[in-house]
Amino acid sequence: MHKLLFLVPLLSFMACGSQLSVSGTDGFLVPRPPNYSNTENWAALPDRTGEAADHTPGERLTDKQATAPADVFYVHPTIYFKTTDVSKYWNANLTDAKLNESVEESAMRNQASIFNGAGRVFAPRYRQANIKVFYPEGRAVSERALDTAYTDVLAAFDYYLENWNGGRPIVIASHSQGTTHAKRLLRDRFDRKALRKQLVVAYLVGMSVSADAYATIPVCESAEQTGCFVSWRTYRTDFEAKPSIRDTVSNIAVVNPISWTTDEERVPASLNKGGVLYNYKKGPMPELVWAERRGDGLFTNKPSFFGDIFFTRKNYHIGDYNLFWMNIRENAGARVDAFREEQQ
Repeated sequence: MHKLLFLVPLLSFMACGSQLSVSGTDGFLVPRPPNYSNTENWAALPDRTGEAADHTPGERLTDKQATAPADVFYVHPTIYFKTTDVSKYWNANLTDAKLNESVEESAMRNQASIFNGAGRVFAPRYRQANIKVFYPEGRAVSERALDTAYTDVLAAFDYYLENWNGGRPIVIASHSQGTTHAKRLLRDRFDRKALRKQLVVAYLVGMSVSADAYATIPVCESAEQTGCFVSWRTYRTDFEAKPSIRDTVSNIAVVNPISWTTDEERVPASLNKGGVLYNYKKGPMPELVWAERRGDGLFTNKPSFFGDIFFTRKNYHIGDYNLFWMNIRENAGARVDAFREEQQ
């Protein structure tokens, strides 16, 4: 089953060397912060060729970063599942080569690459918090670990803005833990700020986001609206939610990634232009699933693919992007085009 959906190879990563960490007073070890002038601390940069974010599934699509009129700042989800010494190492070390490779082969290839048709892709490595901070065993350290991770995301964005942006339109894209940080980034750098004028759209996917989260950045209500954000969390149609320490957001925004509206009407699979599952080389699979907003979630049918009999999960979190891959790719391009027309 681990080969069927792409996204998160469940690996146990090697413990980071203690010589690369600094100790807190309580034994909480925090890896040293990255220097973003060092290109090794970026999982994707547009002037590096042949990396995972430059790939496209199948043979029809191409990487268009060289001529793209906008930039995409992408924040990847949790890929840090190390269990050894997690009571000390709640944040990932960026010298972990296996972890870095996993970030590239999962998140960069399957999510960041969606956007290489609409913008130059910038994706920082960051000291991501361990997956356990989202569960009861990590509750006591979750805020501290996530704050450490966000410090890096903010530093990376500021470095990008000062050195590479040059006033270009900006798309923010993120998933899961990445969205936890991207939500804050929008608040700290865009909402009520001058940079708001450069925001094309924010794809805040895989985490709860309140529709009222921002004073000047609304929920997108149409496919070509700009200066807004979209968000959704995907479940199989018969999924029943259970209480979670993450469920503290009210008035949760849900945008259907096929229709790009907040309507609760079911959008048929015939309008799904293609999902990307286990076979990246095969290319997008049209009409993979339908999608329906229902309350605080996005619900869909079980996708049909070779080996799907073994795919029994009901929470489709790992497929938030992949189930709607082509719709998201085309939408990013459409919003960039609309933004440029508005600026003329």
